[in-house]
Amino acid sequence: MDTRQLNEEGRELWNRKARFWDELHGDQGNLFHRRLVESSVLQLLALQRGERVLDAGCGNGALARRLADKGAKVTAVDYSEEMIRLAKRRSRGSASDIDYRIVDATDKDALLSLGTAQFDAVVCSMTLMDIPIVAPLFEAASALLRSGGRFVFATMHPAFNSNNPVFFQEKEDRDGIVTTVTGVKIHAYVDLPPVKGSGAPGEPAPHFYYHRPLSALLRDAFDAGFVLDGLLEPVFPPEDADLGSELSWTRMRQIPPVLTARLRLA
Repeated sequence: MDTRQLNEEGRELWNRKARFWDELHGDQGNLFHRRLVESSVLQLLALQRGERVLDAGCGNGALARRLADKGAKVTAVDYSEEMIRLAKRRSRGSASDIDYRIVDATDKDALLSLGTAQFDAVVCSMTLMDIPIVAPLFEAASALLRSGGRFVFATMHPAFNSNNPVFFQEKEDRDGIVTTVTGVKIHAYVDLPPVKGSGAPGEPAPHFYYHRPLSALLRDAFDAGFVLDGLLEPVFPPEDADLGSELSWTRMRQIPPVLTARLRLA
């Protein structure tokens, strides 16, 4: 299956389960989004009131609404028609005016139609691992950004939370004290094919995940003219430890499930 076919199947899957994800995230995003994704994106973005921001892969608009509430002029795009419909419904009645559009993040020409040198920032929140090719997005972003603009993305951490993590829990005796150790095991990193996986318990249909080691992910960004100038690896705070199951990311204080980065044009 080529990238076009993979992308179209992905669009169909996200349209089918858009309502599930809309209900999961609600108006402000679920706990994973709020604690790890949104907080780290906002930290690196360092948003200034009045800036124009493109949210590429906006889902139900949770991050777009947050950016708009902080004073940004937001254009939010997604390739799922149903996601955009639900995002518009979520934002109805809000004081923040968000320009929602159906745009495929793998289509460079469609992205460029949003206007070259029109944006102070591009954000891409938990989308890169869901699309089969990321080079067109980086290439388009380099033209969409104004001088001094930045591209901030958050994605599943390629080293710890990609296509093949196995959660484990073990008991061990440390100096006479029995403790429980929770962690993840990884059996491959350099070269993994696309696989279908469930993004959340109860999800109606699995979707494709595309693993990219850091070298591959950043190579496409560097080739588009970006340099890396900010990096975060957020983990859940101690007070959230009991909010998930024993085998959940809320218990893993030493292993970051998310990688958030800021890029600027060289």
